[in-house]
Amino acid sequence: MSQPAQNDPVLPEQLNNQLEATLKEIGIPPRPAILEEISREMRSEEPDFNRVALLISRDVSLAASFLKTANSPFYGYRHKARSVRDALIMLGLKVAARTVAGVILKHALPTGPNLERFWDASDRTAQLSGWLVQRLGAQPDVQSDDAYTYGLFRDCGIPIMMRKFPNYPAILAEANQDGERPFTEVEEAYLPTNHALVGCLLAQSWWLPEPTCLAIRHQHDYILMRAGLQSLPAASRRLIALAQLAEWLQQRLTGLNTTQEWQKMGAACLAQLELTEDALPALLEAAREFLEETYSEEE
Repeated sequence: MSQPAQNDPVLPEQLNNQLEATLKEIGIPPRPAILEEISREMRSEEPDFNRVALLISRDVSLAASFLKTANSPFYGYRHKARSVRDALIMLGLKVAARTVAGVILKHALPTGPNLERFWDASDRTAQLSGWLVQRLGAQPDVQSDDAYTYGLFRDCGIPIMMRKFPNYPAILAEANQDGERPFTEVEEAYLPTNHALVGCLLAQSWWLPEPTCLAIRHQHDYILMRAGLQSLPAASRRLIALAQLAEWLQQRLTGLNTTQEWQKMGAACLAQLELTEDALPALLEAAREFLEETYSEEE
């Protein structure tokens, strides 16, 4: 099956009908009803925060996770939210909607012993992505919550591919260790689609911002990143670079889920973030301290 060009930023609505049908068959989770409700309030002239807080609080697990995320160090609030309503007021509905989506994501996708390490790595990458924005300085088009949300959703296509294709673990292992070909090219050598495209479709159907969807779609496009082509929004390029650096940091610190992506994309990502390799040792040590602080609070 023909695929969109690797360096042609496209969203799922632009894909041909045959490819859309293939992706739907894979079993992408529908948009959660609570996101519909929050979106309805966001469009209201006078959003009802009490109603949204009640909707979230009906699910004890969701409420606890939402509150925990709102109080994460990378948001940088001096005072911790004590209730869901406090968190809503602190974050605002726009950020709250993304936070809820991130919390729901893990429950909406396949889980199991084989994916525990995947989810742990995704969470650490998301935390570090948000932290890096604070560390390096926020840009108008990319805030900490944008980077955190992107970090969570970036690889959400992988569990879906695992469920659909029995041979995907072997393909994933091959893609992780290929130091030359784009990650998605390895996937497409065996399958009719790739995890980045599947993740992009899920993100779009869950109403994530367009730069986030595009960043998911082109996360492994090192040719596009190296060229710095303006066809990919600056926010998308920055999200890709932040998460790639975050992933490299967590891989170096944990020794787990290692890939060859930094070898292919590291230089372009550092250039995008206006960093040099000389900055990496200090970032690595600071990231170690951040993760120790973040995860010690959860124990």
